[in-house]
Amino acid sequence: MKLENFLQGIKPMPDNKASFIASHFKKEIHQKGISLLKEGQISKKSYFVESGIVRCFIIDLDGNEITTRFYSTPDFLNDYLSFFSQKPANENYELLTDCVLYSITLDNVQKCFHNVPEFREWGRMLLTLNYSYMSNKMIDYHKLSAQERYLKLMNEQPEIVQQAPLNMIASYLNVTKYSLSRIRKELTKS
Repeated sequence: MKLENFLQGIKPMPDNKASFIASHFKKEIHQKGISLLKEGQISKKSYFVESGIVRCFIIDLDGNEITTRFYSTPDFLNDYLSFFSQKPANENYELLTDCVLYSITLDNVQKCFHNVPEFREWGRMLLTLNYSYMSNKMIDYHKLSAQERYLKLMNEQPEIVQQAPLNMIASYLNVTKYSLSRIRKELTKS
């Protein structure tokens, strides 16, 4: 999906304004395994994912990697607190596959905010969508079974189920990899 289409899909705007905003992004091609941002670093860019999968994770008190989110095509990824406050990030962002990304700096985001009122509205809508995502994820942990959470992931982001390692999917769903293997076997049988 083109960046302009993604911008217009979040908040409709004239083509020329979407093109103006898109012109402030730079295309980046990265290989699997690259870290876009590590805990403790300050986020210098926001990204549009044109292709590929990016994983966001934390390190828990026991030293385990806990996947907090997957980003795939088309999506916009950003450590909002680090990026906008220019303070150290609390999470890590790692490429699980080769990716084509489009990046934008804070200076260019501010330039677009000041010159394109629709982009300010777009930013508010994107923050709302991300808040909704996080809120729904927290509620799902308490209202859905592990199998229901897995099925929801399969329906909403099948590419994650197909391409991400089992242990990362399990930590994202808040189950052990053994429980996830059992769930997958049960679903295969039925």
